[in-house]
Amino acid sequence: MSRRQDTTRSASTAIGSALYGLATTTVRRLPRDMSITSAATLATLHRTGPRRITDLAAIEGVTQPAMTVLVRVLEESGLVERRGDASDKRVTLVCLTEAGASYVQTRHQSGVDAFARLIDDLSDNEVEALVAALPALAHLAELESQDREAPKR
Repeated sequence: MSRRQDTTRSASTAIGSALYGLATTTVRRLPRDMSITSAATLATLHRTGPRRITDLAAIEGVTQPAMTVLVRVLEESGLVERRGDASDKRVTLVCLTEAGASYVQTRHQSGVDAFARLIDDLSDNEVEALVAALPALAHLAELESQDREAPKR
């Protein structure tokens, strides 16, 4: 490996470690009103629209029976509903309700507010560095989202 590759790999590892630490700390601070998988499923539906249970199971990395149970609980809570697919009458889609969309938006805003409070404690130079990194962070989020929603083989 070349010196540049070593430096790039070292930077990637350091950045990955910092982001992972930040993500795990953030997850621990989230409200414990539902499981992470339930919240992630709601966020997926909010981001991508109605989905089949099999698609949701693959995206969230759980079995189809586990997702069926999770959807039933979310449905009983009024956060999702099942609807027929107009293009294929044999298919049932899971959709967010207004309450589900509101939950996702409120949870998202709580996370944004928590980070904003932390960022307010940074120096001006640190804030500028984060602003400069915004395009790269947005691209990382896009890559992660694409990877997460790609069919698993």
